Amino acid sequence: MASRKKVQNTHMDGRLRELHGALLDIAAMMNRPQRDEMLIREAGIPLDRALFPLLVSVERFGPIGVVELADRVGRDYTTVSRQVAKLESLGLVKRRGSVADRRVREAAITPKGKAVTDLVDAARERIGRTIFETWDARDFEDLVRLMRKFADAVKDELPAGLPQAPAR
Repeated sequence: MASRKKVQNTHMDGRLRELHGALLDIAAMMNRPQRDEMLIREAGIPLDRALFPLLVSVERFGPIGVVELADRVGRDYTTVSRQVAKLESLGLVKRRGSVADRRVREAAITPKGKAVTDLVDAARERIGRTIFETWDARDFEDLVRLMRKFADAVKDELPAGLPQAPAR
């Protein structure tokens, strides 16, 4: 049975560095252009690699404003705006005014764009099954549960009690 004991600082000292190293390895792998090219090829879709993460992000997080989308993919919003226009010209996304803030233009997935991301999801599933085929089912379930818990804990802001960056 798993222990319900909270993580103690003495236990975390070396392990946080190891966790950070693993996250850097994962981020580096996820940001490699070859990874996107492999998924595009495996999915059999004719999409420019630069547009790929934008399309997937619009499908996952949309409707989404260009500034937020640019922040999520780590690109300048003017570049992302031009790339979203390209996705729109391909019929993969549509742009519209935000219901919450009329000044914001949001990108939303179209049925054609959803069909493309469905092909990407199927390709990701095939690749993932290969990666995890030797894993115990319980280990995989624990990984998914703990990654979600970690992502939820860090996604919005620093934990309470930590100093915030000065306002600009």
